[in-house]
Amino acid sequence: MQTCIFRMSLTIALIFTLNCYGQSDSEPKSSDSVINEADLSRHIQTLASDEFEGRAPSTKGEEKTIQYLQTEFEKLGLQPGNGESFFQEVPMVKITPSPDKELKVWGTGRGASLRHYEDYVAVTRRVVEEVKIENSELVFAGYGIVAPEYNWNDYEGLDVAGKTVVVMVNDPGYAARDSSLFTGLAMTYYGRWTYKYEEAARQGAAGVLVIHETGPAGYPWAVVQGGWTGPQFNMEAADKIFSRCAMEGWITGSAARGLFGQAGMDYDELTAAAAKPGFKAQSFGLAYSLTIKNDFEKSVSNNVLALYPGTDRKDEYIIYTAHWDHFGVKVGAEGDGIYNGARDNATGTAALIEIAKAFASQETKPRRSILFLAVTAEEQGLIGSAYYAANPIYPLNKTVAALNMDALNIFGKMKDITVIGLGNSELDDYVNEIARKQGRYVRPDPEPNKGGFFRSDHFSFAKQGVPSLYTKMGIDHVEKSKEEILAESRHWTSVYYHKPDDEYDPDYWDLSGMVDDIRLMYLIGQKISMEDHYPQWREGTAFKAIRDASMSE
Repeated sequence: MQTCIFRMSLTIALIFTLNCYGQSDSEPKSSDSVINEADLSRHIQTLASDEFEGRAPSTKGEEKTIQYLQTEFEKLGLQPGNGESFFQEVPMVKITPSPDKELKVWGTGRGASLRHYEDYVAVTRRVVEEVKIENSELVFAGYGIVAPEYNWNDYEGLDVAGKTVVVMVNDPGYAARDSSLFTGLAMTYYGRWTYKYEEAARQGAAGVLVIHETGPAGYPWAVVQGGWTGPQFNMEAADKIFSRCAMEGWITGSAARGLFGQAGMDYDELTAAAAKPGFKAQSFGLAYSLTIKNDFEKSVSNNVLALYPGTDRKDEYIIYTAHWDHFGVKVGAEGDGIYNGARDNATGTAALIEIAKAFASQETKPRRSILFLAVTAEEQGLIGSAYYAANPIYPLNKTVAALNMDALNIFGKMKDITVIGLGNSELDDYVNEIARKQGRYVRPDPEPNKGGFFRSDHFSFAKQGVPSLYTKMGIDHVEKSKEEILAESRHWTSVYYHKPDDEYDPDYWDLSGMVDDIRLMYLIGQKISMEDHYPQWREGTAFKAIRDASMSE
């Protein structure tokens, strides 16, 4: 009798334990032990060590990074993902620009100078030794947006050939706090600096300056300084990238106020007007000249691909993505100039290895194949993922989903998980199911004004129609308030993001929540890998028509 009671108690205890970890009999039970803090920490510390020299593309740091990844994937028994190779070459051009130390502006009877780095930054994507912009008229073009679906055209009736447009970051809905404008506080792609540069080029402008304000940009000026100085990488192009404006740059909010003042224009009044329908672009009555000298060289970087083949549906693919790159070493830095990129994105890269390990540890192989894709040059504008999406090794209409990991949770266990772009696709349903089994819940992006959906590698796949998921850490901590976590997150962005200080810190970091999030992403992919169903984009999303067309080919 006592033996029976003991067995019954043990059975109840086991059921309780499995429920606490959110597992059912049909789910793999390996992830809770296989994906662990010790191995995760080891990979992060290695990838973010000074030895890897900041993991810049086309450097010794890249060589060490991609070899490390190949070795780790080979240890797990994964196959090369590109024929007999673990690498996909990405042809690039590295340009190191040297713009004038002062951008001199004149007109309205007086002149002014903007200091490079402190007041403005400027680059050219054009593969030439020198770019000269002479007597280019400055025009305030509001947000620099042409969006027919929102009945918005900042360039209407405006000829900007040979001119330089000054535009605001983000889009009108954010500034106006008006949900009837664009998508309100949630940034659209029209709000991203990448779009501003693309549209200015389509309009024929000689140059474009984006006004930086920390709130609407989502990061401080120091991030711009780090990203738009030093070597710039671009995909190689037959036209030597003459399709882009001769100059692309940023200007601080305070320097922009100075320009407006020099032109006799009210900065607050005009920027507020720019967020209202019917705004008309205005010339500053000012002009400038600028020379940018370039050192450039063609180079090759690499995406890393490792394949875990499926069984009866092996010609269908689930892709896990994370970018391995960061900014390398700051030239001329005093003291520590290595951009270690511990959180951004040694964490996501380490997560790829941990998830690969979990799949390799499964007793039952997935039906669909799993591709682990560590991409290059994300920090230079999603170049590696964009190259793969344009030159896929495996057909995109056979790519079931892309699951992306970037800058993971370092603040501890959360009761929730964030989906960036919640509501876009049926992948949300998988997150909800797995999160619920973990005893957690799903929330939308708490800071949609930062445009997170357009800022990481899943977006390259979404633009090609592949249903894509990008999860981020929650904000409902098991001990701290949401306000405290948001404050810590903003502090990290202000102090560490895209700076040499982004280093692994065992005294500051708490990996327990990161482990939960990685296990969640593994279980999502594991579930999809055993199904016949293709997750779909929701009706009304911008990517659904692209996907539907590709699936009919």
